[in-house]
Amino acid sequence: MSTPTTTPASNPAAPTSDLLYTVAGSVGHVVLNRPHARNALTFAMYDQLATICRDASGDGSLRVLVISGAGGKAFAAGTDIALFRDFQGAADGLGYEAKMETRLGAIDACAIPVIAAISGACTGGGAAIAACCDLRLGSADMKFGFPIARTLGNCLSAASLAKLVSLLGEAAVTEMLLTARLFDADDARRSGLVSEILPTHDAVIARALALATDIATLAPLTLSVTKTLLRRIRTDGAKAADHDQLTRVYGSADFREGLTSFLAKKPPKWEGR
Repeated sequence: MSTPTTTPASNPAAPTSDLLYTVAGSVGHVVLNRPHARNALTFAMYDQLATICRDASGDGSLRVLVISGAGGKAFAAGTDIALFRDFQGAADGLGYEAKMETRLGAIDACAIPVIAAISGACTGGGAAIAACCDLRLGSADMKFGFPIARTLGNCLSAASLAKLVSLLGEAAVTEMLLTARLFDADDARRSGLVSEILPTHDAVIARALALATDIATLAPLTLSVTKTLLRRIRTDGAKAADHDQLTRVYGSADFREGLTSFLAKKPPKWEGR
């Protein structure tokens, strides 16, 4: 395996210790790094994460991204409450939600698979980030939800609600929000929110990185097109446009490589083009 390299989270001239980003081979690992605040997110952290996701396709060398929280006590306990102190009214809330939709949309639209490695608290903005990932793994002590009816008294945007409903179904989302209840590990596994439950934070990270390494060996165009079409289906249903994505795959060098390698009974060498 390649030696991990630490990469500035956003602007190379302004690196931050609140969000760490390393790349090992074809797997990137983002760590939300404010354990003293249960990894509560600053606006800069949201922006840096969105930038990483937008840039992830790049030259094709990065194939999978893992997101986790530092310290083992939380994935992320939402947006740092201190950031709301300057809000004066509805205009501030509308601006916040518009920016959040853009930031979360960058995670959802990331060209490569994104895995959330969840341990401890995963609430508010942290839960929204995890919901935008493609795969989620959880620890035995995970707690997932949006207890805003008990805390700030704010609300989720329609886009965030739609994403949650697509994952959990309307009944589960309604119960979660109207009771301010947090899903525990059993709830998360039973609902399909997470695909696996691991005993500890370290086990979740290890499994997420191993899974990412496995996924990185698969056909990148197949994975990217699948993500794109699933996203379109959430909006447009079964009649979602697909000709551009079908053309992208069937006209690719990778498809020819896959067919040739399969017939020759040898492993394909994917290039993502």
